[in-house]
Amino acid sequence: MLIKLITIVIALALIAFILWWFFGKHETAGGAGEIVDGVQTAQVDVDGGYQPATLQLKSGLPTSLTFHRKDPSPCLEEVVFSDFGIHEKLELGGNKTFDLGTLQPGEYPWACGMNMFHGKLVVK
Repeated sequence: MLIKLITIVIALALIAFILWWFFGKHETAGGAGEIVDGVQTAQVDVDGGYQPATLQLKSGLPTSLTFHRKDPSPCLEEVVFSDFGIHEKLELGGNKTFDLGTLQPGEYPWACGMNMFHGKLVVK
């Protein structure tokens, strides 16, 4: 009887953890763009996810975003910006820069090719 009770408690704890992991709202590290010669630039490291996963940017400035891929996972070999029509491969150990033009205020999400890892631009 005690073993069954312990098994049920462990099973429920694992189910709760899995639900939290995949469906819970998690705080993500944020970053900001840097303005160099009138162009707003930012870098995202791709290593077990995106760091930073949220970038705060200013509207009305030309924006250049660079992804540096460190993670060999096939899931993270692509980046997709649906709002900009971008679906590009990222070379392992390399940088891929996207010129996004002048952004209007809003939120612009991105994801890996398998839609498992996410990030977003927050433009104000």
